[in-house]
Amino acid sequence: MRLAKVSKNGQTGLAVDTGAGVKALFGDAALYDLDALIAQGGDALTQAGDAVVAGGEDVAIDDLTFLPPLIKAPKILCLGLNYKDHAAEGGFQVPEFPTIFGRFNSSLIGHGAPIIKPPCSDQLDYEAEMVAVVGKGGKDIAKDDALSHIVAYSVFNDGSIRDYQLKTPQWTVGKNFDDTGAFGPWLVTADELPAGGAGLKIETRLNGQTVQSANTSDMVFDVVDTVALLSTCFTLEAGDVLVMGTPSGIGLARKPPLFMKDGDVCEVEIEKIGLLVNPIKAA
Repeated sequence: MRLAKVSKNGQTGLAVDTGAGVKALFGDAALYDLDALIAQGGDALTQAGDAVVAGGEDVAIDDLTFLPPLIKAPKILCLGLNYKDHAAEGGFQVPEFPTIFGRFNSSLIGHGAPIIKPPCSDQLDYEAEMVAVVGKGGKDIAKDDALSHIVAYSVFNDGSIRDYQLKTPQWTVGKNFDDTGAFGPWLVTADELPAGGAGLKIETRLNGQTVQSANTSDMVFDVVDTVALLSTCFTLEAGDVLVMGTPSGIGLARKPPLFMKDGDVCEVEIEKIGLLVNPIKAA
């Protein structure tokens, strides 16, 4: 099932892509809150989607405003240097242990919303990433059981303010500027995709030019590895968002560097998951 949190005419709702069009249901906060549905566990997400298909109205995608699918994640955990070619282009060794940093919910925006280039920097970079959403929490999760803890997948553009990111060994500031974490538009339930979201083409286009193109099978640490390893360190919770790293082709590594600027349009597309499009706007 493909679900999205949307708004139309000032009302927030839940949309489902049925394959033959989009249906949406508005006005019931308990129904359209994807954070709450995932926190409920079990079949709550599917049941809500079924209710939209059964009782929702047919809507045109162009009439909808897409919101970030999740805005109350207990943790947003991002992997750095998780594609071999990306590590190499930055002059790093392929990590033996994943590079983990956090994002804040306050940095998130939805499909179609502008990624904001702050006035303090001209180094706004793109990063295509796959998201895996934890649907069932746990500690010390075995690899054989890891994928049973993932409920859905999505698309992310980890907009990075590179000069601020690289001011210190800790990347937190450069990864958390307001309105730089584009997320969505769809949450795709795990049963719709190959196990672990593996084998999917992942691509970034800036103003129509392909600047990143790879496959999710190229990850150093896949979803299974990540769930098992992180859960040895701390308890994973339903609603945690795992942002699985970007392939090579980032703007910082290009000669000359290629950074996003006011008026640009950035597209991130992952096969079978969706297309995330955001214009770039100067603050």
